[in-house]
Amino acid sequence: MTTVLEKESSRRIAIIEDEEDVRNSISSLLTDAGYFVYESSHGLDISDIINDFNPDLILLDLLLESVDGREICRVLKEDPSTSPIPVIIISGVSDIYNTITELGANDIVSKPFLPSTLLNRIERQLANRETSLARTL
Repeated sequence: MTTVLEKESSRRIAIIEDEEDVRNSISSLLTDAGYFVYESSHGLDISDIINDFNPDLILLDLLLESVDGREICRVLKEDPSTSPIPVIIISGVSDIYNTITELGANDIVSKPFLPSTLLNRIERQLANRETSLARTL
């Protein structure tokens, strides 16, 4: 299932999460905060997400039914055209903190999480990206 929900904002966030209730909660939180949101339940459409939606940030679950989220992150971070996109891992896996260095993820948020924690992490990564982009101009 893939859905695009829009609200007035120039920032676009892709949510790749197979748990529907978690995905819906995050989507509602982000939409209410003014983001464009793209939802994917499987991540197999990562190329379409990048090409059609052009996300400013990706929230990525590690344990997806169809594909390993670690592989999605690895592919994104190894490709020079997608490596600047911040990836925040969201997962209930207890040892996820090792993942950030292994895969090049920009941040990790453990499930369950407070909405304010997720929003703060997103804002920090978007600010870091904007600073990095400004330096390259």
